[in-house]
Amino acid sequence: MYPTVNDLSDWLRRKGYRTLRQLIAAALCCFLVLGSACTAVALSDTQQLVVDSWRLVNQGFWNPEQLDAVRWKRQRQKAMERSIESSDDAYSAIESMLAQLGDPYTRLLRPEDYTALKDSTNGSLSGVGLQLGPDESSNGVVVISALEGSPAGEAEITSGTQLLSVDGRAVVDLGLEGTVAALRGDVGSQVVLTLDNGSGEANELTLERRSVDLRPVRTRRLRSGSHTLGYLRITQFSEGVPEQVKEALTELQNKDIEGLVLDLRNNSGGLVSAGLAVADNFLSGGPIVETRNREGINDTIQASLQTVYDGPMVTLVNGGTASASEILAGALQDNERATLLGGQTFGKGLIQTLTNLSDGSGLAVTVAGYVTPSGRDIQGEGIAPDRGLSDPEPLNPGGDGDRWLSEAEQWMEALLEQPADDTEA
Repeated sequence: MYPTVNDLSDWLRRKGYRTLRQLIAAALCCFLVLGSACTAVALSDTQQLVVDSWRLVNQGFWNPEQLDAVRWKRQRQKAMERSIESSDDAYSAIESMLAQLGDPYTRLLRPEDYTALKDSTNGSLSGVGLQLGPDESSNGVVVISALEGSPAGEAEITSGTQLLSVDGRAVVDLGLEGTVAALRGDVGSQVVLTLDNGSGEANELTLERRSVDLRPVRTRRLRSGSHTLGYLRITQFSEGVPEQVKEALTELQNKDIEGLVLDLRNNSGGLVSAGLAVADNFLSGGPIVETRNREGINDTIQASLQTVYDGPMVTLVNGGTASASEILAGALQDNERATLLGGQTFGKGLIQTLTNLSDGSGLAVTVAGYVTPSGRDIQGEGIAPDRGLSDPEPLNPGGDGDRWLSEAEQWMEALLEQPADDTEA
């Protein structure tokens, strides 16, 4: 005999359920709790690497709308559906996730790449000496600058040159970090580059890898007409640069310089904190840069009131002037502290943080954009100099026959010879 509806109602009341709906709800609740417990399995180290990378981007990436557009939570699910048995599996999953963002600066650095990057910010480098960036128009790789004294610098590889392949491997397949890794190797070994300098023709160049002394700060005294000038060249913003710049400026002023030529050509950036500290040497309480984070909050970073050098100055820039060096150049220009001479800068207006991951790799995440003190957004645009200098651009900044440096000296002379009431810093 089957139970009747009345029998079922009596049973529900005895068990404390007034309706069938309450029983079903209780059963569903039990199912969900048990289901969650069943799926809460421990993650392997390689899987945890993927989850940690996803979380860092989720918490810090500067454009939440872009995260929503690519369904960022779904990207984690897709990554975890993959077989992740090894570090290479994890790296592949992470790189696949990051590619959805369309931001070439938010990227994974595998352990060897991360080590090389840290070495370069400490002022040492082994390889051919190319500073590279993403070419968003072709999904390729473009030369930002060639380091002075490096194999690439001696080969006169210029800013804006497209790197097409490394040892026959196309850079569009290698990606930016893969290309950087392919350029490294044992000191004394050779690497074959395929380049396009804008002519539309591919040219092969063989370079020998070697250790490169970055020497990020270089200085000397110049005699220009009847005037004594200081020349300060900064090729990169690495850890020790702010103190080196401070010492260099003090030394130059002890030599009674009347004006300063600051050379930021082919300075591809480096540590933003170092760039800000250097700007502090020239600006007395003025704004250095304005950053904009993911919450849309603007934060203006001000210089201190204690400058190291407050005399007349001009600044040389070109297409290899990027990132932290553009922050400095923009601050000097907007505060009318220096006249910018040369060519249009590179146009990198995004700031990244770099986080150590558990296996020795690193994750770079774009956490903010920045604009110059006057509000100019330079991402993809760059900074126009106050005065462009004559073509062709010299290939050896600061070296013999540097025509742009000679023109900067002439500009400085004219500035110093103006009547006192008309002189501008």
